[in-house]
Amino acid sequence: TWAFHATLAPTWFDPAAHTGIITLMKVLYAVHDAMVKPMPGNPMAPSLAESWTVSKDGLVYEFVLRKGVVFHNGDPLTADDVKFSFERYRGAASKLLKEKVAAVEIVDPLRVRFRLKEAWPDFMAFYGSPATGAAWIVPKKYVEKVGDDGFKKAPIGAGPYKFTSINPGIEIVLDAHDRYWRKTPTVKRLVWKVVPEDATRLAMLKRGEVDIAYSLRGPLADEVKRTPGLKLAATVVSGTQWFDFGSLQWDPKSPWYDRRVRLAAALAFDKNAINQAETLGYSKITGAIIPSAFEYALSLPPYPYDPARARKLLAEAGYPNGFDAGEDAGDSSYSTVAEAIGNYLGAVGIRTRLRPMARAAFLGNWKDKKIPGVLQAGAGGHGNAATRVQNYFVKDGVYAWGGYPDMEDLFVQQARELDPKRREALLHQIQRLAHERVMHAPLWELAFINGVGPRAEESGFGLIALFPYSSPYEDLTLKK
Repeated sequence: TWAFHATLAPTWFDPAAHTGIITLMKVLYAVHDAMVKPMPGNPMAPSLAESWTVSKDGLVYEFVLRKGVVFHNGDPLTADDVKFSFERYRGAASKLLKEKVAAVEIVDPLRVRFRLKEAWPDFMAFYGSPATGAAWIVPKKYVEKVGDDGFKKAPIGAGPYKFTSINPGIEIVLDAHDRYWRKTPTVKRLVWKVVPEDATRLAMLKRGEVDIAYSLRGPLADEVKRTPGLKLAATVVSGTQWFDFGSLQWDPKSPWYDRRVRLAAALAFDKNAINQAETLGYSKITGAIIPSAFEYALSLPPYPYDPARARKLLAEAGYPNGFDAGEDAGDSSYSTVAEAIGNYLGAVGIRTRLRPMARAAFLGNWKDKKIPGVLQAGAGGHGNAATRVQNYFVKDGVYAWGGYPDMEDLFVQQARELDPKRREALLHQIQRLAHERVMHAPLWELAFINGVGPRAEESGFGLIALFPYSSPYEDLTLKK
């Protein structure tokens, strides 16, 4: 039994609606399965596809499906399901994928071929990683029978656990899929409880009401360390968090249009102090919003904590007394982080009002560009530097508010560049420009801290590199 820190939204049961954020992967890893996905020791492990090949010209990717895979309702996995899943995908990278893929062809029931319009070295990074969810497969016949809304209410997948029941906003129950191809799960039932209050999650863990409590920070994490029988599990993940200037960065009438104001904000908060207070120093302070472990990531120095210079920059920009920056929207489960940054901003004269939102609502409003002011942003999807740049740096990105023409051109160039060294140079240039222009005010590469109770033998934390949640679920065990 888990105590979840965020409300579990029904839309997270449908891979087609993947938002590019890591949160819903904890649902997909249980109920669904993908052609390829990160697994222990392999960031792109063959899963529903047992193998794949790429043509010499880079235009054709052919996948061989694993024999004997069945969905929870007993329907066999076929190439029809793969083609159908791709064509109905409408998630974070749907526009890019549809622009790049000319056709999906069924060669035979266990073989499917993707034809690209031009060679694209990042096809597998966008298709085959949790950056998009496009490779997660749903059963064609079942979805056509019940429709999209029916599928969210009663999802059928090919993952290690099948959906049993839901009490919306309170609890989800999943039972083991005994015919899961990789292995029959040891733990027969998973119960996910929605518990937004941090202290309540810890209390439930201490009372033995849950076996794992997600996201326990600051004094609560300290208390886990001090409590006999409990264990602290802290892992630096693919999640980065930052202060984001939203659409105001691109509005000439806004203070945030001025680079000096953005730099003042980036200099205003003490990242090391927030790290110690919130994640016991486990997080990695960074000057980037792309994880340093990602392919093609550029290591960038953090903006230093310099409130005196921040005030000087604000004065130079015409705000000697600071200014009212309005609402600061953010994921409610990280309100304490947002509040800490807001307090530091207020100390140099940038006044904000925290607006905590449930995670699904926050991400939906961000994606739909319905957040009017600044925001406490975060990203946790896997992938590489290009997948992050596409989502957050270029004007058509799902979570981007605008872009610079020279960076847009560089992104187009790198997407066509087959030489890895030249691609790296182009992606590094994009990241360097973003840092120089202060497009974001980065905080850290997040250390996700969780509490584990005495019944859990294998909690799954850290088995998959950079992944924040318990996984793979079929590998979890309880003490006998």
